Amino acid sequence: MLKRMHRVYYTYEGQQYTLTQLYKVVHKKRGRAKILSAVVVTLGLDADEKEIQARIVFVRDRNRSKNWLAILSTDINLLEEEVVRLYGKRWGIECFFKVAKSHLALGKEFQCRSYDAMVAHTTIVFTRYIMLALRMREAQAPRTIAVLFVL
Repeated sequence: MLKRMHRVYYTYEGQQYTLTQLYKVVHKKRGRAKILSAVVVTLGLDADEKEIQARIVFVRDRNRSKNWLAILSTDINLLEEEVVRLYGKRWGIECFFKVAKSHLALGKEFQCRSYDAMVAHTTIVFTRYIMLALRMREAQAPRTIAVLFVL
């Protein structure tokens, strides 16, 4: 996910644009499309002086339909739908770590330099998260626990 920063520039068709300027320039799909537009931009040069290209996908914000969000992918061969799908999966992981760090005190609950102690603490925090997630799932949709183990 990209933030709308005024100091970061993307090269598109030989011109330098900020993210907001780039959104104004690109052609957008009409109507209520979830994916508004996608463009391939240049981010800069790597160590071998080759251009680093990326795909920026502009999507409609679900919560505020007038707003938009931008997702960047360095794999320019992926379709726009695939970029959005992969980001959706990644978002669940981001939320998990946010809860683990903020609410379950991952890394703050103890001070130890032993690798085994850190692994044990992380395991305990993740186990607490699993128990809370299971409890929340049971509260939201009453169903049997057997559904969790079906492939």
